[in-house]
Amino acid sequence: MKNRLYVALLLAVVLALPALAQQAGSTTQDQPAAAAQSADQNAAASTTGASGKPALQPDTHEGFWGKINPFARKKYVQRQTSPIRDRVNELDELTSSNTKAIKDTDSRAQAGIQLASTKANEADQHAIDAGNKAQMAQQTATQANTRLTTVEQVVGNIDQYKAATQTEIRFRPGQAVLSKNAKAALDDMATPLKDQRGYIVEVQGFSSGHGQAAIATSQKMADAVVRYLVLNHDIPVYRIYVVGMGNAPVQSANADDAKTKRTSGGRVEVSLLKNDLETLASTSAAPAPATQDQAPPK
Repeated sequence: MKNRLYVALLLAVVLALPALAQQAGSTTQDQPAAAAQSADQNAAASTTGASGKPALQPDTHEGFWGKINPFARKKYVQRQTSPIRDRVNELDELTSSNTKAIKDTDSRAQAGIQLASTKANEADQHAIDAGNKAQMAQQTATQANTRLTTVEQVVGNIDQYKAATQTEIRFRPGQAVLSKNAKAALDDMATPLKDQRGYIVEVQGFSSGHGQAAIATSQKMADAVVRYLVLNHDIPVYRIYVVGMGNAPVQSANADDAKTKRTSGGRVEVSLLKNDLETLASTSAAPAPATQDQAPPK
């Protein structure tokens, strides 16, 4: 029994001697290492990571069994890696937050650029519309000026009638009845006058003979023509000027022949005279040129 006790004490001493030697050596070695570690800790404390927190410091406290045991224990590894894992998670969250902020900033920038582009396009469209309206206003002013000039010319020539057509109606001697050919000639002249303006009809009767008898006969023939125009073609009386010329001399149609001739038999000269009112009316009725706003739908 005593022998076993001695053997156990001897083994305990043998096992304790290396541990004491290692602890003494580590104590002497830890003094400069502790000074260097304290300097590193002070330098690390002054620096911060990307998350705004100070850098991690390794846990150097191992304990007695940690120095003796040559293998890393599970709890020791977890205790060493847990702060690193937490800091990595914080960095991931910070990276995600920064990525989201960058995307938001880029989206706002793109929206601002799109809005500026839209405003610029609207400004260009407004400028184009203003140019088109100015061009239309210029065209309208030009048309109004042309119209005013035309009206001034018409007003200035309102009493200037020009011969348009002339028809001669023949009568048998001593009669004032219109023949079929005479009525056809009057129809050809009067039919286009419906709904027209700016014209007058001049009716002059001529008769052979002398004195008041010739004038009365010519007046009857002229009245027959006027009556036919009023009753059959609805020509207003105020547009007809009638006169019985009797056997008055008639100027020759040939300008070089200065001689005059007298009427042989009965006849009526019907002259259609027009001024510029009809031209003005046709100009007013003309459709205005189509503009961009009046373009037909597609």
